[in-house]
Amino acid sequence: MHDLTAYLHLTIPRDLRTFQQEIELFPSDDAVWQTLPGVTNPAGTLALHVCGNLRHYLGAVLGGSGYVRDREAEFRLRGIPRHELVENLRGTEEVVARVLQSLTPESLLKPYPEPMYGEALRTDWFLLHLGTHLAFHLGQAGYLRRMVTGDGTSTNPIRPQVLAMDR
Repeated sequence: MHDLTAYLHLTIPRDLRTFQQEIELFPSDDAVWQTLPGVTNPAGTLALHVCGNLRHYLGAVLGGSGYVRDREAEFRLRGIPRHELVENLRGTEEVVARVLQSLTPESLLKPYPEPMYGEALRTDWFLLHLGTHLAFHLGQAGYLRRMVTGDGTSTNPIRPQVLAMDR
């Protein structure tokens, strides 16, 4: 496995599992859909968005899963129970693992099959972008949970142990 693929195979699932923990730490299904002044997207929306993003760009485009993204729904839907959001995150983790396992070092150096904003990007660089996009929204969800609930409990989102050399 290419080093970058191996790195992403460790970090994206780690961040998806931590996102699950963030959602589970909300005290109720309603709380996961709360925002504060100046905040547009509740944590539930962020969860739907990262799942749609990864299932499309990794699952459908690179993995041929047949997933059809409804990006507007990711931002429109509300009231989905926490357990369904967590299941969506788990399913996304499975898709990510399967697709990353299938990538070859040669495929990573090729242009990503779908231009982004009219630009061709190398597949490996775009995958790194997807990982940082996930981490960005995970941080938002964690910070929002703390502000909405008043609970400062940390999910320890950036656990470097998954990157240990003896893995």
